[in-house]
Amino acid sequence: MIPEGLADRLALLNATLNASSALFLMMGFVFIKRGDRVRHRLSMISALTCSTAFLVFYVIRFSLSGTHTFAGVGIAKIVYLTILFSHIVLAVVIVPFVVRLVYLATHDRFREHARLARFVYPSWIYVSLTGLLVYVLLYHVYGYI
Repeated sequence: MIPEGLADRLALLNATLNASSALFLMMGFVFIKRGDRVRHRLSMISALTCSTAFLVFYVIRFSLSGTHTFAGVGIAKIVYLTILFSHIVLAVVIVPFVVRLVYLATHDRFREHARLARFVYPSWIYVSLTGLLVYVLLYHVYGYI
């Protein structure tokens, strides 16, 4: 028996982690553009930590309450499912690339790191922000069944 509301609180935590990850990614981008490698590194470690924590808590939330059926209909449902599908696909696809970025950075291969980050960064931002959007649509705008 799961405590009442625990799954919904975990969903809120996951939305917060997605928002935090996006914020840290944007901060990291600004810092590296300013040439501040120390703050860039800290921001990116924070983004990675938030994304990793999201994954752990998502698995816990999913194991407690499973999937939810979006309550919206018509165009709202089409938009929601399109966002959700793109979010899930990109979330899975970027994982090995993020691991590669970390590897390159920790092995002082910054030129390769920067080249790859040009493609991974916007995808990671997209995944973080669409995760937040999915939460808002599912838990606050349309609800679920």
